[in-house]
Amino acid sequence: MVLENKEAQLLEKHNILFSKLEKLWNWGRAHSFWPLSYGCNCCPIEMMAAGAGRFDIARYGYEVFRASPRQADLLIVAGPVTLKMKPVLQRLYAQMPEPKWVVAMGNCATAGGPYRDAYSVLPGCDSFLPVDVYLPGCPPRPEALFHALLELKEKVEKGERIG
Repeated sequence: MVLENKEAQLLEKHNILFSKLEKLWNWGRAHSFWPLSYGCNCCPIEMMAAGAGRFDIARYGYEVFRASPRQADLLIVAGPVTLKMKPVLQRLYAQMPEPKWVVAMGNCATAGGPYRDAYSVLPGCDSFLPVDVYLPGCPPRPEALFHALLELKEKVEKGERIG
């Protein structure tokens, strides 16, 4: 017992930290999301508002929205997904490098929303993509998007994976 305390004091004195390499990787991944956005209808307006000065998504470090799926690791699906857009989203998701995550933003992306009875609207993007975080609301507020991103950050730091 005394030996452990002396070792702890020695390690503390010389600023040596011990941890798993995977924990370090997960910490880095959780603090450096580069989102790729898909938007249709009203949810993308709230996503754009999240980047404005009033809400400022940059405080969390998620302001680097990428235009290319090959440079993004987080797909934010905002709004309804139609049958015509399903193959496009699947292709975008397939082109993203691993590890990658998906946030379903709004009632339309999670369950079809008010358009769920339409023949061309899918009942949520989880029918063909592995969704990590669901963000309800019609449309969800920018604060809700921040909360969803922070929930995803916690999941990534813990090493939890879906799909």
